[in-house]
Amino acid sequence: MKTVAVTRIGSLRDPDESTRGRIGVVDLPEPALGPEDVRIRVAYAAICGSDPHLAEGFFGTDVPIGLGHEISGVVEALGDRATRSGLRVGDRVAGNFLRFCGSCRPCQEGKQQFCENIQEYNRPGMAETLTWHESQVYRLPDDVSLLRGCLLEPISVAVRIADKTRVRVGDRVAICGGGPIGQLALQVMKRHGATSLTLIEPIAERRDMALRHGAEFVIDPIAEDQQARAAEITQGRGYDVVIDASGSPHAVRGLLDVAAKGATVVYGAMYPERYELPLNLSDYLYLKELTLTGVFVSPYAFPRALQLLPHLELDELTQAVFDIDDAEEAFAVHVSGRFPKVVIRCNDIDDGTAS
Repeated sequence: MKTVAVTRIGSLRDPDESTRGRIGVVDLPEPALGPEDVRIRVAYAAICGSDPHLAEGFFGTDVPIGLGHEISGVVEALGDRATRSGLRVGDRVAGNFLRFCGSCRPCQEGKQQFCENIQEYNRPGMAETLTWHESQVYRLPDDVSLLRGCLLEPISVAVRIADKTRVRVGDRVAICGGGPIGQLALQVMKRHGATSLTLIEPIAERRDMALRHGAEFVIDPIAEDQQARAAEITQGRGYDVVIDASGSPHAVRGLLDVAAKGATVVYGAMYPERYELPLNLSDYLYLKELTLTGVFVSPYAFPRALQLLPHLELDELTQAVFDIDDAEEAFAVHVSGRFPKVVIRCNDIDDGTAS
């Protein structure tokens, strides 16, 4: 089956073509259908900001490395015992790319995000078909298109970020990074009753998008004094909740200076493996009592993300769509930053009357 994969390890942003990472379409065998498995004919697979990290060898260097985990599609086949969730052939679905073993100590302690066998179940979704355990699969609402449905996984990340903030109605909130996770987190935080909702983002088009989707303020961290502007917006108090969705080492340190005393700062992105955040413990943890936390994966957020899916503004995140045979071009566009989100069409599937 056609599968989008890393075919050469290296940064996709490397200006030297001879050492640049490479993405291609390869032919991989279709996984066997287990008794509790669901085979999905994939309609759409969105490129995640983490996918280029796989090209850099973040999770291994043996190529080809299949890509893709933000998917939607139609159930093509069910294992004999895949009956507990009521799925049927023809159902329109999306899901969680990770299956948790349920047997290891973290799973038994309710910390599935730290499942010790989590990688055993990672199967690439940027392919013609995908085989997942039925526990990973969610039926899409009738009024959600397959194109919008492929954003279920990133929405779950935004929900998980909101959980980690412990936001209260009326809290002042700032989000750094206007990519897909930042834009989705902004919409989710708006629904939580955030005030002074601010996006910090250097790209003008992404700031404008945030204003259309509920931001009250935007800050250009290149052209403006970020700390002074934040103080102006919050009457000198700082933000009660600060979220980083940029993953940029250049951005994350300055967020501590826009946080209010007693604030929660959530680092909700992937970061370079060797990056270390310089932190003055006296200033930020002793005197300001900041709570710093992160987000890995979001096993408990999918049911709520599914409930939110029909209510979010997603059209601007699904404008750039490429056929699977044009995957290399799709990744080049993703890396260029021309669009906040790039989607690959893996099969042409009739989506009925869904919007």
